[in-house]
Amino acid sequence: MKAVFTLLKKDPVLLISGILAVLSMFFVHPDAAYLSYIDYRVLALLFSLMCVMNGFQEQGVFRKLAVLVLERTTNTRQLTAVLVFLCFFLSMLITNDVALITFVPFTILLLSITGQQKRLIPVIVLQTVAANLGSMLTPIGNPQNLYLYNLSGMSLGAFVSVMLPYTAVSLILLILSLFPGKKEPVSLNSVFLDIPPVDRKKLTCYFVLFLLALCAVLRLLPWQLILAATVISLCFINRPLLWKADYGLLATFVFFFLFIGNMGRLPAVSGLLARILSGHELIVGVLSSQIISNVPSALLLSGFTSALRPLLVGVNLGGPGTLIASLASLISYKQYAQTEGCRKGSYLLVFTAVNLLFLAVLLAVSLLPGDF
Repeated sequence: MKAVFTLLKKDPVLLISGILAVLSMFFVHPDAAYLSYIDYRVLALLFSLMCVMNGFQEQGVFRKLAVLVLERTTNTRQLTAVLVFLCFFLSMLITNDVALITFVPFTILLLSITGQQKRLIPVIVLQTVAANLGSMLTPIGNPQNLYLYNLSGMSLGAFVSVMLPYTAVSLILLILSLFPGKKEPVSLNSVFLDIPPVDRKKLTCYFVLFLLALCAVLRLLPWQLILAATVISLCFINRPLLWKADYGLLATFVFFFLFIGNMGRLPAVSGLLARILSGHELIVGVLSSQIISNVPSALLLSGFTSALRPLLVGVNLGGPGTLIASLASLISYKQYAQTEGCRKGSYLLVFTAVNLLFLAVLLAVSLLPGDF
């Protein structure tokens, strides 16, 4: 029982998805059809991208980029803008999770050294919003996008065209969010810590693997090739990276695949869920994301509707809102909660207010005449 509570605290979504999968097996007993439930392509691509991003992060690539840009900043508004928009734009390529894992600790260090601790809450909250909303533009920006892009079979252009209006509005909102508050001079010339040099051999390998992964995502190469290339390459150059992938997330995907597959074989249940979703995919996606977060929502709801475009919009717009609406948001909160003198209540208040404002505006945009 203690182990269950420990897992619930550490990864509640994994535990709940596992329980749902097991319970569903009482209604649909395990058989050969179970093997057809699992989307092996998505799992392989997720695993490969995780390994490559961990490799880039290990080499300090993203921090080097941040230092390069930040060296030109002269005031706190510019500093905030750089820290926020690094998360916004890089999340499109490195995922929202990796963007926050990389830049939130960097932000805490930077603002602490420069005596700007009072800006920690607003900057980290905006970084979190930026990473969640920037990541929605591309198929590799977040796990739910990769899954729905693969499931829908839509082209890259079609995918981007669906999400571009919301991404553009998000960018405008983020720009406007930078103006409130006092602009103060800041000097960063002497605060950067030395970052160790990169291993060019490893970095080249990671870059090639990343390009291969992109080709596999765009269906230009078979997923089996990138999976084999990733495993074999890392076995030779950096075997520990293979163990740093988020296996909890991969297991969560498998559990939801099993649950959805079993529910789909129960006509009464699948019919009820399909009727609830029909014509309401966007709003149901937003609402369910607030409760169970957007990755599980995408996995769960996609099994009971063929209208994947509005569902794609819904689970992405559902990223802002509650702290658990996007599990990436928990990364920022946990990092901030470990800082000296942190004010958790103030953080949650600012986080909720800012996120609900962004969510309200984006929902209003979704109601404008268009495809949905």
